[in-house]
Amino acid sequence: MTTIQRRPAPPARIQHLIDSGVDPLLARIYCARGVSARADLDYGLRGLLPPNQLTGAAEAATLLADAIEADARLVIVADYDCDGATACAVGLRALRAFGAQVAYLLPNRFEYGYGLTPAIVELAAGLEPDVLITVDNGIASVEGVAAARDAGIATVITDHHLPGDTLPEADVIVNPNQPGCPFPSKAIAGVGVMFYVMLALRAELRARGAFADRAEPNLAELLDLVALGTVADVVSLDHNNRILVAQGLQRMRAGRVQPGIRALFSVAGREPERATTFDMGFALGPRLNAAGRLADMSLGIECLATDDLARALNIARELDALNRERRAIEADMQAEAVLAIESLDAGSRATLSLFEPEWHQGVIGILAGRIKERWHRPTIAFARGNDGELKGSGRSIEGIHLRDALDLVTKREPGLILRFGGHAMAAGLTIAEHDLERFNAVFEAVVRAWVGETPPERRIDSDGPLDPGYMTLASAQRLEREIWGQGFPGPVFDDVFEVENQRLLKDRHLKLALRKGRSRFDGIRFNHAETAPPAIRAAYRLSVNEFNGRSSVQLMIDYFEPA
Repeated sequence: MTTIQRRPAPPARIQHLIDSGVDPLLARIYCARGVSARADLDYGLRGLLPPNQLTGAAEAATLLADAIEADARLVIVADYDCDGATACAVGLRALRAFGAQVAYLLPNRFEYGYGLTPAIVELAAGLEPDVLITVDNGIASVEGVAAARDAGIATVITDHHLPGDTLPEADVIVNPNQPGCPFPSKAIAGVGVMFYVMLALRAELRARGAFADRAEPNLAELLDLVALGTVADVVSLDHNNRILVAQGLQRMRAGRVQPGIRALFSVAGREPERATTFDMGFALGPRLNAAGRLADMSLGIECLATDDLARALNIARELDALNRERRAIEADMQAEAVLAIESLDAGSRATLSLFEPEWHQGVIGILAGRIKERWHRPTIAFARGNDGELKGSGRSIEGIHLRDALDLVTKREPGLILRFGGHAMAAGLTIAEHDLERFNAVFEAVVRAWVGETPPERRIDSDGPLDPGYMTLASAQRLEREIWGQGFPGPVFDDVFEVENQRLLKDRHLKLALRKGRSRFDGIRFNHAETAPPAIRAAYRLSVNEFNGRSSVQLMIDYFEPA
């Protein structure tokens, strides 16, 4: 069942924002997201949290500055998603600008596993590194860090994932979620952590006089990369993250972008000068992620790290082709998953766990997300790994902390989960294939104990009705340019409409002609073929529809019910 629930927005707070100069429509929306003062919407760089609040950043800066002065070899061990690729590119670009001797390593995750494993350390040893720097991984790499130490290689862990019970004995750990770290932005992405380490390193080098006879590198030039990784990793957009994203968007819209970012915009048919958070999350991010899912994320890193626009465009075209292939694979997997769920009594279950022997390991995370959205259940999709193992990728719903649920499974059944990690809304795990049914039962029992006998209900949070005077192209364009994302969602409104006309597009999408009073609007509900009743209460978003060179306002309908 789905309910529409309106976000509270106290009128006095709305008026306070209006009095401070905030547009009335935006004031209402921002108030419903906890914004109480104009300062919460100040996205200038001076508002960034200082690097000295991030535990380990100063120590990492000292170690890396010493390494640069000694002409030591640095190797970045990257991760295979957009956050990891952008974090690696930030590290490569900044360290090279500082004069470091730096390379990167991105082993095939299907062969070497996730994080800094002993096998990856052995592989990295071929590059003869003095220091290994992890980005967007490493907080759980206890064995890998020990292997590096035994090999005489120093380790700097930069990560943002939640730590386990035991921390690796690295030379330095920079992670806002490690015990005792006072850094207020616990939601910062891996690319944000690496950016902060580079800020601290620049300050350390400045104090040592490294820029006395040369220009100091401008790290603001990397903010387009930071913004992309932050949005694509779906971390909560607290104030600090919104500053990072806003500054990156500002550079994109001014045309000051890395060649790889420009190339990704080009293959996606979009323009950096009109960049939005939607572009980063749904156009650029998926193309980078496709490399890590189907091939080698080195493609993505090379795209982001090169200064040659022609080369970046060639790589971006490869990434675009991989993304089309990924979408075709995902469609086949989703069709199989739907058939499997229909054979279950999904309506009575608290969780969904799915496995097909031929499923692609790189696409199960997307599949889990699609199934979670459709059935509103915490969902884990499994694919075959190596040596009789299953790799699982899970996505959760509001109120069910997925990593905590997996942690409780391990406490109830020690050894059932071989490895796991992640966040509240997304997590990964490995189990033995012969334990799949046992895992499904325990996972279901854990989540059932939290939600009770009533299946989780889908809730759509709405910003309430919208005056027809605001249902305009100008309003839609204005809203598109604001900073929206996880934890700071874009506005959704709800209203009652008369349905004057309706038809199906491509047998899948419901196109609607709607009336509200004397005003008429075009609406569309994607992937929904059921006929609408004569009057509906609809939850919708204002969007800009571009067709044949003309722009118009369109209502993107997320849900409707009889009025």
